[in-house]
Amino acid sequence: MRNTIKVTVAVVAASAVALGASACSAPSDTTAGGDKGDKSAPLVVAASPTPHGTILDFVKNKLADKAGLKLVVKPFNDYKIPNKVTDDGQVDANFFQHKPFLDTFNKENGTHIVPVQNVLIEPLGIYSKKIDKLSDLKSGSTVSVPNDPSNEGRALKLLADNGVITLKPGVGSEAKLTDVKDDKGIKITELEAAQTAPRIDDVDAAIINGNFAIGAHLKPSKDALAVESAKDNPYANFLAVKKGNENDPRIKKLAKLLNSPEVKKFIEDKYKDGSVIPAFGPAKG
Repeated sequence: MRNTIKVTVAVVAASAVALGASACSAPSDTTAGGDKGDKSAPLVVAASPTPHGTILDFVKNKLADKAGLKLVVKPFNDYKIPNKVTDDGQVDANFFQHKPFLDTFNKENGTHIVPVQNVLIEPLGIYSKKIDKLSDLKSGSTVSVPNDPSNEGRALKLLADNGVITLKPGVGSEAKLTDVKDDKGIKITELEAAQTAPRIDDVDAAIINGNFAIGAHLKPSKDALAVESAKDNPYANFLAVKKGNENDPRIKKLAKLLNSPEVKKFIEDKYKDGSVIPAFGPAKG
């Protein structure tokens, strides 16, 4: 048994940060209206392009007008900027994250973002371009995991659930690298979540978030060596706002639309491969 954990910390690709940063500047007609108290202004929502932005575009194009909602969708290929621009009022809301990620982000950054409405779950998957089954991972093999605390814990638990590594007794999805009891000689490489799919060729296997798997044209039902169970999964992605804006009537309209039968059908029809699963209901603060 090996107790030494080999960790390679990868530098976040500048292109992903630059893309997110460039999306922060918006024309005057898409400026968030919440801080001005203008509830008739367009509702500006920051979102990961897929599936969150895709779902919001469906709402914008098919449902919003009838509900009397003006919706502007701003895509970000980044997990940090959406909360920052929501907190400082550049956008009115965001849609890309789950509760463990948000809790960590608020604590580390002093932001005050709160969840409003659950919409979907994107199960994590283990993917590879080099091996056909997880038993092919041997001592010296490399596996990349997302480097943010909540998703890294999920990734380590997924590896442990499938016998790739062993975690200390009692440790679950809150696991850290120091909680790995036996790495079996496998080198665990930390990457910014957005880089796990683009850099899949650099490792023997990569654990990839559902939205980034979709962007890389990876299908869980066909391509994943293992997929996180959706049953009793606490990682529902939700619509979120800065604390105090929960009762904005535009937010209430969008929350209702995101949990509508039309959106449920859209998700089930578009993501038949299981990469996105509806998970409707009020989000716990």
